[in-house]
Formats: sequence, C-alpha cells, structure tokens
Amino acid sequence: MDFLGEHQPEMLPGNRQLPPVQGVIEAPHGTTIVAVTFPGGVVLAGDRRATMGNMIAQRDIEKVFPADEYSAVGIAGTAGLAVEMVKLFQLELEHFEKVEGAQLSLEGKANRLSTMIRSNLGMAMQGLAVVPLFAGYDVDRGRGRIFSYDVTGGRSEEQNYATTGSGSIFARGAMKKLFREDLTEEQATTLVVQALYDAADDDSATGGPDVARRIYPIITVITEDGFRRLSEDEGSALARAVLERRLEHPDGPRAALL
Repeated sequence: MDFLGEHQPEMLPGNRQLPPVQGVIEAPHGTTIVAVTFPGGVVLAGDRRATMGNMIAQRDIEKVFPADEYSAVGIAGTAGLAVEMVKLFQLELEHFEKVEGAQLSLEGKANRLSTMIRSNLGMAMQGLAVVPLFAGYDVDRGRGRIFSYDVTGGRSEEQNYATTGSGSIFARGAMKKLFREDLTEEQATTLVVQALYDAADDDSATGGPDVARRIYPIITVITEDGFRRLSEDEGSALARAVLERRLEHPDGPRAALL
C-alpha cells in the first residue's frame, strides 16, 4: 500500500477516479456472513449467493477467506472490490510478518482492515460499499474474537456472535436464540448453518444449502491450531443434518441446538 501510494497512487481503491453517477451502478453483491465464538476459538461462515439487483449473479461465490494463519475475513457488499481488498489485506499481513519476523497482533490486523475500508469511502458513497466481518484467534488472550465494520471503517468488537449483509437481521435473530457460552466446535458450526438457513428463509439475496447443485455454505474454524476450512464432505453433512431437522420443524430449534 505504501509503495503504490508513492509511485502509483491512482491504483489504490480509494484514489480511483469514478465517472459521474447516472443511476444505480449494477455490480454483483455478496450477502450474509455470520460468526460465533466458542471456548476453543471462533467460527466464520458465509452463504454462496451473489446478487445483482433482483437477479442471482452467481450461486457459488466464495465470501470467506483466510487473512493469515490465525484470522479470516468474510465479505459482504460489492464482490469485486471486496475480493480485491482481501487480497491486499492478505499481502500486507504477509509482508509485515516477513519484515518484522513476527505476526501483527489481532487488534492490529483489525485496525489495519478498518483503514482499508475507510479508503474505499469514495466508492461506498456511489453505492460500491464493502462491509466485511473479521474474526480470529487471539494468541495473546487465548480466545476467539470478532470485529464488525461500517462503510466508513468504524470498527466494533462483537461479543459472542455477529452478522453482516442483507440477511444479517434474520441470522442474528437465530444466533441470539441458539447461542450458549459452552458451545462445542461441532455445535458452533451447526449454529452458523442454522443461522444461514434462517437468513435464506426470509432474505431472497441469501442462498441456503443447495442440495441439487451440491453448493453448501463455506464454514471456517479458527483455533489455537490455526485456520481450518471445513471440507465439502463436512459442510455437506452439517447442511443435510439441518435440512433433515427442518422437515420436522420448519422454523428451526427453539431452545437448543440438539
């Protein structure tokens, strides 16, 4: 970022010259991202749908990416800009580690991402906003942490669980209903699938598990052992188990996960 700022500042997202806005700019948008902490770490997950207006732009987009060994980013908002921002973020964290010989603290990573979002404010004002959810395992504190953002780069640390995107209000309601402080890793991963299912049930921009096309939510777990993305078989098993239960209880569990 510093190198580009000195030699070719126009290449940075916040410095690009945009044409005058005439109507709404149509671009694929990512939607719902959810995160929940459990005693051993944190789970970050997202659905797979991208929309463009009232149309489905892509059914299998990836919205959750590792930032480094102990953190991950879930993206909501304008998909192209969000993916580019994540790549720059990954590069900065890797560069810092190589130069300093140590990883940036989780708090420092969250602050750096906040600065990058703020640099995109010009585009956000034209409808091309990026609103990520950042989660990671804090090695110093020995626990998972979640950070949410607004379009201006304002950062807030969330307690227990957090959501962002168009289906966030429905997903948050499901997580509030199901969250417990003594969740196991398996229960935490089940909880995020339940939340994404509820979001898809009420928000047309959020995609639920697509059994016919074998498209399931991306689920990642970050613990003291580092970042891990659940395999397709693991994600499929979780999604199918939730779908089976919904056949008997369409509105989902009311008091407990199991």
